[in-house]
Amino acid sequence: MSDPSILERLQTDLVAAMKARDTDTLSTLRMLKTALMEEKTRKAKDASLSSEEEVAVLQRYAKKRKETIDEMRKLGRADLVAKEEAEIAVTRRYLPEEVDEAALREIVRAAVASTGATSPKEMGKVVGAVMAQVKGRAEGGTVAKLVKEALGG
Repeated sequence: MSDPSILERLQTDLVAAMKARDTDTLSTLRMLKTALMEEKTRKAKDASLSSEEEVAVLQRYAKKRKETIDEMRKLGRADLVAKEEAEIAVTRRYLPEEVDEAALREIVRAAVASTGATSPKEMGKVVGAVMAQVKGRAEGGTVAKLVKEALGG
């Protein structure tokens, strides 16, 4: 039997959160399910989302939450920052484990060597190679920063 999809796991956890009357988690799970369902409606009628597509949807959701946190901090709204951080924590339950920075640096070094990149002008080529390897386990901004450092940019 294959592993359940993220949507199936979300549905199971949604029911559990309802029974536990955990309103904060329930709210986040509903938002995640809605985001996945919206993405699914963009596909052909009987098509389902691949696990990579599900991960991409959840990563976009988490990224939006991080952007909101930055805005709330600028506005001095610490009360809303905590709520957004809690939503990110719930979302991370369904995402693959992130690559730590040391391992990511090693992947970047290998990608620089394999692509033969020598200047910041070739950054896109290296970022593409790294992102293909880490597939959803690292943020693009972090990868770009490390590639820029590696290429002396």
